[in-house]
Amino acid sequence: MAATPAASPAAPLTLPSGLALEALLVELRRLSWGAADILRAYGRGEQPPYGFPPALSVDDGGEGPVSAADLAVNQWLLDGLNAAFPGAAWTLLSEETAKEQLTAGEPLAAEWLWILDPLDGTKDFLQGTGEYAVHLALAHRGVPVLGVVLLPEMEQLWLGVTEELAGEPGQAWCENRAGARTPVAFSGRHALGELVLVASRNHRDDRLEQLLAALQLGDTKAIGSVGGKVATILRGETDLYVSLSGKSAPKDWDMAAPDAVLRAAGGAFTHADGRPLTYNTGDVRQAGCLIASHGPAHGELCERAAAAMATIDPGFAV
Repeated sequence: MAATPAASPAAPLTLPSGLALEALLVELRRLSWGAADILRAYGRGEQPPYGFPPALSVDDGGEGPVSAADLAVNQWLLDGLNAAFPGAAWTLLSEETAKEQLTAGEPLAAEWLWILDPLDGTKDFLQGTGEYAVHLALAHRGVPVLGVVLLPEMEQLWLGVTEELAGEPGQAWCENRAGARTPVAFSGRHALGELVLVASRNHRDDRLEQLLAALQLGDTKAIGSVGGKVATILRGETDLYVSLSGKSAPKDWDMAAPDAVLRAAGGAFTHADGRPLTYNTGDVRQAGCLIASHGPAHGELCERAAAAMATIDPGFAV
């Protein structure tokens, strides 16, 4: 019997308006390092570049360095994308513009959608831990296919192009300001009992503690932003991240860019029942039991987490 021919890989997506991927990456690098300079200036109380005003204290009628930095980087990214690619057939959504753009229950009418977070980890920015990030993700029909996670204080720019956009396989790497690349370096840990969890400092409750106890993992490391957490997985310092939440869930802009970079690198980011995260659904909350990992033990992690949640909180939609 003749062998059945292997299915041909799907052709990679074509960017809007015929844009070349490399040209887009060049502009994303420029915008990312500019955002790093803006954030670091505000964080140090210095004069920000590119004509942005210094932060004013609340007493002076301002909203402090966090709001000033958020708004400045938001403007820098949105204006930069619009100027570099005028008329491109995509829509831009950021945390700062969401209230004006979104109607509850209604997805944006956009085949291609940028999902931006100009400052992920505001508490860490304010506290001076350095564990904050900038997120940019380009989604096609609700699936992030290009992700950028910038860690300004570490001078690390993580880029990921998933297989949908790159073709087989996806590609992910880290760059410094000079453009030198460092590859993803997942750890060699596979057994659940040796996996290292990266967790939040600020978003932990009793349900999460019970879930982590049920997973019987190894060590735990606490890091600020979601982008920063996923970067620790990409560097091999940790192996998984768990988000467990309902009404106060992280939003699309918290998850989209780290999701794209991790999947492009060969990792996984899903609900505990194996469903992928979806975006631009009409509800920006990424609620449920979400697991990001370097991949080898992902199925086992999801099975154990789903079973544990059925006992910890029956009826909770993972």
